[in-house]
Amino acid sequence: MVSVRFEKVFVAVGLLFFSCVSVNAQNKFTGKVVNQLGKVVAGSTISILNSSEKTISDSTGFFSFDGLKNGKYSFNIKSIGYANYITTIVVPSNVKVAAFTLNEEVIQLDDVKVTAQKKEEVLQQIPMSISSFSSTQIEKLNLWNNKDLSGLVPNLYSANSGDNRDVTSIRGIATTSYDPTVATYIDGVNQFSLDTYIPVLFDVERIEILRGPQGSLYGRNAMGGVINIITKQPSNEFNGFAEISTGNYNQQRYTFGIKSPIVKNKLFGGASFLYHQRDGFYTNTFNASSYDKQNSFAGNYFLKYLISSKWQVNFNLKNYNGTNDGAYPLVVGASKAISNPFKLNQNGITQMKDQTLNTSLDLKYTGNNFNFNSISSYQNNYRYYTLPIDGDFSPIDAITVINNYGSEWNNIKVTTQEFKFTSPSSSNSKLKWTAGTYLFNQDAPVKQGTRFGKDAKMLGIGDALFSVVNTSLYNKKGIAFYGQATYALSEKLNLTLGIRNDYEKQSQTVAGFYQHDPNVKLFQTVKDTTGSINFNALSPKLTLDYKLNMTTLVYGNFSRGFRTGGLSPLSSDPSQPPLIGYKPEYSNNFEIGMKNSWFKNKLVVNLVAFYTKVNDAQVPSLQLPDAVTVTKNTGILNSKGLELELGSTPIKGLLIQFNAGMTDATYEKLDIAEQGGSVNLKGKKSIFTPNTTTNLILQYTYYGANKNISAFIRSESKNTGTTYFDLNNDIKQSPYFLQNASMGLNHKKVSITVWAKNLFDQKYIAYAYDFGAVHLGNPSTFGITLSTKF
Repeated sequence: MVSVRFEKVFVAVGLLFFSCVSVNAQNKFTGKVVNQLGKVVAGSTISILNSSEKTISDSTGFFSFDGLKNGKYSFNIKSIGYANYITTIVVPSNVKVAAFTLNEEVIQLDDVKVTAQKKEEVLQQIPMSISSFSSTQIEKLNLWNNKDLSGLVPNLYSANSGDNRDVTSIRGIATTSYDPTVATYIDGVNQFSLDTYIPVLFDVERIEILRGPQGSLYGRNAMGGVINIITKQPSNEFNGFAEISTGNYNQQRYTFGIKSPIVKNKLFGGASFLYHQRDGFYTNTFNASSYDKQNSFAGNYFLKYLISSKWQVNFNLKNYNGTNDGAYPLVVGASKAISNPFKLNQNGITQMKDQTLNTSLDLKYTGNNFNFNSISSYQNNYRYYTLPIDGDFSPIDAITVINNYGSEWNNIKVTTQEFKFTSPSSSNSKLKWTAGTYLFNQDAPVKQGTRFGKDAKMLGIGDALFSVVNTSLYNKKGIAFYGQATYALSEKLNLTLGIRNDYEKQSQTVAGFYQHDPNVKLFQTVKDTTGSINFNALSPKLTLDYKLNMTTLVYGNFSRGFRTGGLSPLSSDPSQPPLIGYKPEYSNNFEIGMKNSWFKNKLVVNLVAFYTKVNDAQVPSLQLPDAVTVTKNTGILNSKGLELELGSTPIKGLLIQFNAGMTDATYEKLDIAEQGGSVNLKGKKSIFTPNTTTNLILQYTYYGANKNISAFIRSESKNTGTTYFDLNNDIKQSPYFLQNASMGLNHKKVSITVWAKNLFDQKYIAYAYDFGAVHLGNPSTFGITLSTKF
């Protein structure tokens, strides 16, 4: 009832905002885009941050905006071959025509626009740890999947066990269950859990990685950070792209997309597609087959309608359909996996089907007194194995896992709704603010069977030829209210305060069944049993930032994040009763940082020191043979470290990017149950957390005399430090080095690139379960990419 009253108050406040009428004067703003030599730059895209205003410079370089109110505006100017430029201008201007000068991208770094704080801002002016990759950088890095971000960002690690559900860790805060610690957003929509997110990357405008807890704006499951992915949107200009990549392991990747006005200045549409296939990296010696052969198809479809100069609506649909002939290519024993790489021996041969659909409706209002945004989304994932999957990872008929019980089961459905208000783009006020509410509902009907075959007794199981089937009907729903405001205490000093309150309720009904071969009747062993849990989570934020001068920003902040609590599932282990609640875990982060942009953006250096404490740490325990995770609050984790990001264009054509991270994530308290007792693991390191990460990128680009031809050569050197994969710290990967390289040629809008990843074929553990099953990182891959833009 309290949350309902809060919602009514919030709606009333929103209606009051809408009733406000502005009396500000209207102005016409005219500008001209030129390069560093004073020559006209036609076809530049000029947009105003936090508004729907966008235009293109004409053949003489001129552009204009009508109806701008008095105030400060941030203009973003983009043009092919030039560094992105963002500047703030007061309207009305004291000059008749404002001049915008662009520098070539080979002599200056971009001004970077991000939406990390749910509004458009300049990265170097935001007092928090953010890394960003532009569309050009994404292409050069060959980022095809979210996990490819691993090591490219300080203190970020990402991998999966071969099922394409990425487990991501930032600063020692690691994902260990279906509720992530690093939230992923795509086009403003929270990819709710590891079940419903789409991991492939294509037609992406930029990727933002927020390091550290982001609870005040993002809420649940953002206690380690946020990955914010923004895809390319349709506009008033027709454009498109096509790309073909081919490589070893029979890799084939095709992408294609078009965007076009349907009704000029009113209705726009766009669609992009991806098809990707490869043979397996692993060989199954049981039948001499390619074990993890994969193919996938994904689509991204847009419609944008400009209702008026202030209102617009965007509809987006994304789909992903993947097939994996051998999910979970695991080998028990780290030494065995490394000494005989990419070989396994399993008799459970099946195909995993993964079908995901995400839709969203985004309504935007740009006003004189505030901006409003409503995002509604529906997410659905159906994931199953066509035949039982191997559960003992061996050639014997001992344990298999079954989940193919029809589409009414293992079919996850999520709906979300967010209402957001922000301060207007044209404001002279010292106060900038964001406020909103977020609601969600998730239904997860899960049915899973574990079959014990004729060889089950070889694994110490007292019987054979029987099955245990468990069902679970899980529902999660919640509501959150949040607000964040920045006040300029002086021209150089800003104070930011944020707060968010999340309320969540979960309920779960479980039942268990037993069947012995050759009987066909299921006997119910656990009657339908229901449990529930609810909790509130408060996430505050406090930041002070100070501009030492025009090029240097220093800041300190405190932020809090949390990962949601839950209920333990039903397993075959009688010592692990179902429906036992566990609480949210909380991360409290203290951070100081400095951001520097020197020599007209030819050198950018950012440095951060952080200390994070995680209370009520959720400790997972994988229950075999059911392959379900039981979670308990039994730990306190301390994580501290440093981060450095450097970008430089010291001479024309040469780009240097270097980042480094150091994390010491140690358990202050960790008691886990083992063999009827308790084991104290105080002093152990957090899992999926390299103690160091470094990445060095060197790229040289040469432009021909007429600018129509360019060529580049690029080196990427990545070092990953010691990483543990179990709480006992017995499964360890020592430091390793990966080298990527590429070179390419561009003629007008056609490009050809030759690339190689893991050039020296380094063998390393990327993922491991605490019972010893190991998945290796990708072997050496190489190929060629041909692309065109039109």
